[in-house]
Amino acid sequence: MTASCPQFVALIAGPTASGKSALAIALAERHRGTVINADSAQVYADLRVLSARPTRDEEARVPHRLFGYIDGADACSAARWAADATAAIADAHDSGRLPILVGGTGLYLRTLLDGIAPVPEIDPRIRAEVRAMPVAAAHAALEQIDPAAAARLAPADTTRVARALEVVRSTGKPLAEWQATRRGGIGDRIALRPLVLLPDRDWLFARCDARFEAMLDQGAVEEVRRLLARPDLPAAAPIRRAIGVPEIAAWLAGERDRSAAIADGKAATRRYAKRQFTWFRNQPPPAWPRTDATEINYLLGKFEI
Repeated sequence: MTASCPQFVALIAGPTASGKSALAIALAERHRGTVINADSAQVYADLRVLSARPTRDEEARVPHRLFGYIDGADACSAARWAADATAAIADAHDSGRLPILVGGTGLYLRTLLDGIAPVPEIDPRIRAEVRAMPVAAAHAALEQIDPAAAARLAPADTTRVARALEVVRSTGKPLAEWQATRRGGIGDRIALRPLVLLPDRDWLFARCDARFEAMLDQGAVEEVRRLLARPDLPAAAPIRRAIGVPEIAAWLAGERDRSAAIADGKAATRRYAKRQFTWFRNQPPPAWPRTDATEINYLLGKFEI
């Protein structure tokens, strides 16, 4: 990258454990880059180990932004992250560095690039009512007033079903209609250089399993213990649902033994990786390159910067 091309932004996306972080650091070292987090779990300060954030040694090799910068008691929305990422990209460009987005949270990336739907603030009373409903009841209610959304969403998808229901109840308009008009995206103001990592699934799942076990030896259990001991942590805090937290929490509470907690954590990680794999295979624009390669030097050659 040269100073005459400050508009370039690299993007490394894909499922968890696919090698994104290592590639991002290598790319940053080659092109004087700044690595910018685009993973919804890695924004939280409380989960360095369990969210697989870069180590302190890795962070010292090149500048890293938006990693562990939000307290676990807070909720980080896609809109908040997109605003912070926009500022981090501008800072990198101002410093003559290449911004390198890296992560597996598709909603974050879509919000940053395409903008956000201008949904009004949800009536707190309606939000409380919807969030207190069992997911089956919420999905049944959604079928009555927004059948298209109910058909599109999995009946057990608690978060998305609740969001669709609270939006239509509060605004009188389906979420899809709000999403048809997005505002604030930066996609048309940058020269994006994306690469989507979609490695062999057996290879990926084996890495997921090995990494979860390694996390237990690296301090994940103490991390969850400290998190759950916080008196200010809301019961509905998103961090409580991060992969590994419920599984280790059940072990600490005596509801599962160590081997069962490990099996549960591995299974949850593989399910998450599978969902991410499917999303990144199908949802990004067709022009975004996809690759099943895993060798870093080969992958570095995929970036035209």
